[in-house]
Amino acid sequence: MAGPLRKVLFLFTGIVALLVIAAISFVLLFDPNDFRDNIAAKVKSTTGRELVIEGDLQLSYFPWLAINIGKTTLGNAQGFGDKPFASFEQARLSVRVVPMLLRREVAIGTAALESFELNLAVAGNGRSNWQDLIEAGTAPAEAVESDAGSEDAAMKIDIGSIAISDASVSYSDAQTGERYTLTNFNMTSGRVARGEPIALVSGFDFELQPADLAGDFSIETDMLLDGDAGTVAFADAEISVLGIDVSADVAPFSYAGELTPTATLQVDAFSLKSLLRRLNIEVPETADPAALGKIIVDATASMSDAAIALRDLELVVDDTTLKGTLSLARNAAGTITIELAADSIDLDRYMAPAADADSASAEAVPVEIPADLIRQLNVRGNLTAAEAYLSGMKFENAKLGIRAANGDLRLHPISASFFDGSYDGDVRINASGKTPVLSVNENVRGVNLGSLAKAMFDQENITGSINGSFQLTGRGDELAAIQRSLNGSMSMELLDGAWEGTDIWYELRKARALYKKEAAPEPTLPARTEFSTVRATGPVTDGVFRNDDLLAELPFMRLTGKGSVDFAEARVDYRLTARVLERPEFAEGATEEELKEFTEAVIPLKISGPLADPSIKPDVEAMLKKEAKKKLLERLLGGDDKAAQAPAAEATTEADASAAGPAEDGATEAEPAEKKDRDKLKDRLKDLLGN
Repeated sequence: MAGPLRKVLFLFTGIVALLVIAAISFVLLFDPNDFRDNIAAKVKSTTGRELVIEGDLQLSYFPWLAINIGKTTLGNAQGFGDKPFASFEQARLSVRVVPMLLRREVAIGTAALESFELNLAVAGNGRSNWQDLIEAGTAPAEAVESDAGSEDAAMKIDIGSIAISDASVSYSDAQTGERYTLTNFNMTSGRVARGEPIALVSGFDFELQPADLAGDFSIETDMLLDGDAGTVAFADAEISVLGIDVSADVAPFSYAGELTPTATLQVDAFSLKSLLRRLNIEVPETADPAALGKIIVDATASMSDAAIALRDLELVVDDTTLKGTLSLARNAAGTITIELAADSIDLDRYMAPAADADSASAEAVPVEIPADLIRQLNVRGNLTAAEAYLSGMKFENAKLGIRAANGDLRLHPISASFFDGSYDGDVRINASGKTPVLSVNENVRGVNLGSLAKAMFDQENITGSINGSFQLTGRGDELAAIQRSLNGSMSMELLDGAWEGTDIWYELRKARALYKKEAAPEPTLPARTEFSTVRATGPVTDGVFRNDDLLAELPFMRLTGKGSVDFAEARVDYRLTARVLERPEFAEGATEEELKEFTEAVIPLKISGPLADPSIKPDVEAMLKKEAKKKLLERLLGGDDKAAQAPAAEATTEADASAAGPAEDGATEAEPAEKKDRDKLKDRLKDLLGN
């Protein structure tokens, strides 16, 4: 027994020794560089491209089967120049031999790639420089029976780490003129094993043309790859792009078909103005230089076949918090849908700075209509705000509907409560043509007039409430041009208020005293004129509101008249007539003669000056003209209409002259004809003298 066993042992020992000697001889005598030409020839025959391995090929066999390849380049497709399609300085890969042979486990150490460069291009005819590689790789392969799908036959893969350093990728499209570059790409991973998270750290710089956009991107995360389900997820991802820091958790999503990931996002505070500068976008100048300095986003982001959406969104803009949803349709229209509710927002902070009123050379800054932006908008949705501040006015429960497409922007419905009243409107800007067209249909009801005047004109000279309706249309590239071209109609009503700083009763008495050459009366302070109603309606033509039915009712007076308001010049010009209806309650100091003259007279008034602060005064010039006309009429007509006789010089015909005679009780038969002719003459003179 011992003899045969000894022979077997000797035989086995000899075989092992022979294998060891053969392995040593292979390692010592085999040079993989001898196969570089064969490898290059095979690539040439398969792809038609030149493969050049300039560096050495190095192999090691135990305990790792490892290969190290030096500088290598792969030529470009025909017609795309001499620049290599791909190249790298060094590539390394090592695999443990024993686990692969005994346990069907592929245990890879570090897979490393240094200075990898890939140049992708599309020619003017639409053909790409990678299309031939795809065509070469789609040749039919022979069917191979395999039980690799069984659990026992499945080979386990375990990679110690992956390292890519100083890589770059470029893409250019001669058809569209687009050019994208990705440089300084670095990536390292932790262990890659089935069912375990993969620690991943990566970053790169990018440049996009012709968008003229450049920046950087980095990510640090744990990637969860499920090969059985065909899904990938990213946990605790820390992302930085263009200086913005984002924390995200991406739920598992399929990587085999349409990408539809869902993620929770938290964007740390960043400055929108700084971001715009990095994007080479002109930064808008705002009244508050600190505006847009803090943006924070917290949301659930999702991508579906229909849209990319931010749901459960909490958006902080400076001191305002908005909640709701945003979405972008994944179709040709790319409609943006907005549903946001704000707590409180001061819109004045985001307006253009006010012009320097102290500068003598300061000119009004044109307020341009953003026609180019409107033409690009495709937006629909609703915005609400519990509080909104604009032009010094506080709006509550504000609602704004937005619809914009094909150059037509409509803000409807618009509604809000402000200054104890309400506002609702419908505003449209149609920029589909060469010149934008603005149309408004607005209404205000029960608004506190004093608060409104203070906010809009910084005036505290009027109280009461206002109702108004405005249907206007104008066209122009800027607000001033639109004001000059306004057409439509307006109506306004002021109720139960007072004009502070002006006492019309005193002004009437002072004007009378001036006319009578009497001493002016003492004013009653503070000066004010109460009114119960002021109404005006009329058309607007070329930026001027013309009103022929103004009615104002004061406790002691009724005013009627007509006039105009020039919106472009912001000036008002009215001519009114006033009639004192009864003895004013505050008429202390007025004589009976004054009261009699006022109650019997029709008094002309003039309202003129800046719209924000017009003057209201008796029209003394009109009063003097009227008195002069009256005296002229009396002189021409020989005194009172009931005079007994008229001079022959006042007759217009010989018949009139011969019929003229004493006009006493029991007049002659010629008297009716004579009086009739005098009345005709009087009416004619009135027409000539302007009544």
